[in-house]
Amino acid sequence: MSTQRVLEMDFSTELNKTHRIKVYDAKDPLTGTEVGTAMDNIVSKNIFSGTGGEITGKIGARLVVTDKSDIELV
Repeated sequence: MSTQRVLEMDFSTELNKTHRIKVYDAKDPLTGTEVGTAMDNIVSKNIFSGTGGEITGKIGARLVVTDKSDIELV
């Protein structure tokens, strides 16, 4: 069995769209303070943009944990 941890961070953009950034293999444990600080840095440094324009603020974040198990076929 393998476990995958993906941090999904949602941001607002200048065109009132949502821009999602995913970080695969997120560390464990991960705190809200760490995620909030990282998101603040992304907004303040203005290093990402997309079809929705520049990122202007934080909306929210979530940690998605997925367990995968191979099934042996008989």
